[in-house]
Amino acid sequence: MKVEEGRRAAEGNRPSADPGVVLRAYYARKRLIAMRSSLFLAPCAILMALRAPSLGGILALGGACGIVNILAIMHNNERLLVGGRRPAVHIVSNMARLLVFGAIPVVAAIHEPVWALGIYLAGFFTPLALYAIELQRHFNGDSRARKNR
Repeated sequence: MKVEEGRRAAEGNRPSADPGVVLRAYYARKRLIAMRSSLFLAPCAILMALRAPSLGGILALGGACGIVNILAIMHNNERLLVGGRRPAVHIVSNMARLLVFGAIPVVAAIHEPVWALGIYLAGFFTPLALYAIELQRHFNGDSRARKNR
């Protein structure tokens, strides 16, 4: 009996998904994250404002800045990818964004206790954390769908 050695036949390259479908999913995910972040942070800020109004405002400010920040990051990356922006301009605009969003909590911390900075940062990073969770869910769903094929 002759046994042939080698490897199992590969499945080959699968064509990628339709770019329109992928872009629609991406834009839907952007809207979803902005909405989920708002819906999550608004009640938290209201509850915190009942206890200490300025701290509730700082949480809301951090959440709003976080949403604007993540949308600005996505917009800058989109413009870089489609060729509408040179890399140097991309870097400068990201540095300016970092300076602006880095200065806001410092100004807020001048008038509040130092730990108010942590409240701002919790609000600021909530949209990013929710986006990471959504992406993980998306990619885990894709990998499960591939295994089931």
